Amino acid sequence: MTDPAFADFVRRLPKAELHLHIEGSLEPELMFQLAARNRITLPFRSVEEIRAAYAFSNLQDFLDIYYQGAGVLQTQDDFRDLALAYFKRLAADGGVHAEIFFDPQTHTDRGIAFSIVIEGLRAGMAEAKETLGVTSSLIMCFLRHLDEDAAMATFEQARPWLGTDIIGVGLDSSEVGFPPSKFAKVFAAAREAGLKLVAHAGEEGPPAYVYEALDVLHVDRIDHGNRALEDEALTKRLADQATTLTVCPLSNLKLCVVSDLTQHPMRKMLDLGLKATINSDDPAYFGGYLLDNYLATADALNLTRDDMVTLVRNSFTGSFLSDSEKADYLARLDQASDQ
Repeated sequence: MTDPAFADFVRRLPKAELHLHIEGSLEPELMFQLAARNRITLPFRSVEEIRAAYAFSNLQDFLDIYYQGAGVLQTQDDFRDLALAYFKRLAADGGVHAEIFFDPQTHTDRGIAFSIVIEGLRAGMAEAKETLGVTSSLIMCFLRHLDEDAAMATFEQARPWLGTDIIGVGLDSSEVGFPPSKFAKVFAAAREAGLKLVAHAGEEGPPAYVYEALDVLHVDRIDHGNRALEDEALTKRLADQATTLTVCPLSNLKLCVVSDLTQHPMRKMLDLGLKATINSDDPAYFGGYLLDNYLATADALNLTRDDMVTLVRNSFTGSFLSDSEKADYLARLDQASDQ
């Protein structure tokens, strides 16, 4: 059981979240509200029934219900409300900055205009900055179970917002069988456009996928990266190059990437000098937001206050904030960690 004083210390630390799927923050209560607003009939009779369906045995089990839930998102107001609900939870956890993923193909493939998605999210982000003091930026993810032509079409749709509202692109959805190299052309186009690059690799996929993300896509960050530890040379490379890993402990537990949180590789990552961060992934589905992930991991692995500060520091140095913005947040972290 986490000591209350320790929990309060971690809560007070200003944090950045670098691996958050905004569609994965759709809580059952909001799902029902939006379904009623948009006259959509859900295949669930209650919030409890939805939560009971969240017993996943693998990534695909989760994705099936994730895409179903996203169907209630129809209007700009829906996306604004979704974003704002997440930012309120983040602020309560001591979060001050987030670089959030969104999946436009999940919405455009069901007839929702790209502009509705992004303008709704932008409205929520602007309100969060004004009312909560939380800054944020958008990373547009391509669904890897679809083909690269579909990803390129989405990239073209996004051009009016690239480099301003959208700071980077990513790669998510079903990992096994869909290697990063499948998306080499669209990532090259994104790199040419000056965007930051990230990709999910090494969650369920092998170390080879991490190599591809680094050497074919030339990513700036690896999302997850757990299985990189199976390859000693790859692990050393990631440590030597200070490649940020956006790790999601409670997600790993919920999706059976680890059988028990005491078996999570976070302690080993820190010991090996890897630049790991803690994130919540899809918190509505995986049983915990940012602070929950910090505290559960600390409790399971006997992490210290210094470990918490290291992980939080990594979240800022591994972010895509400007150097001056990073310096400001790190100064705030130093002040909070000394109290």
